[in-house]
Amino acid sequence: QLQLVESGGGLVQPGGSLRLSCAASGFTLDSYAIGWFRQAPGKEREGVSCISRSSTSTRYADSVKGRFTISRDNAQRTVYLQMNSLKPEDTAVYYCAAASSLYGICVLRDVYSDWGQGTQITVSS
Repeated sequence: QLQLVESGGGLVQPGGSLRLSCAASGFTLDSYAIGWFRQAPGKEREGVSCISRSSTSTRYADSVKGRFTISRDNAQRTVYLQMNSLKPEDTAVYYCAAASSLYGICVLRDVYSDWGQGTQITVSS
């Protein structure tokens, strides 16, 4: 059974950093593109970043470019999202998601079939 589990969330002050992890089980991670999405209260879910199967392609939302970095370790079955210079507007529940239908690319649209349960990020002083 395919499972994704996010970790690394929490409370951080503006300007701080966090690293999220997305641990995969029940499937071969290198057969999936992985995306990170977030949803703030009262807002629609939005794509934050994504990475292709072999890390050859990455994408970032304009709001996080230069601050967030996505990476993956297929051997460890884990995808990471390093978040620096965090802002209050980054506060949201962050989800990772997997897509087996993407080859060599990733997208920030909701074409992902499997989702984790989410982890809360709160940026506040």
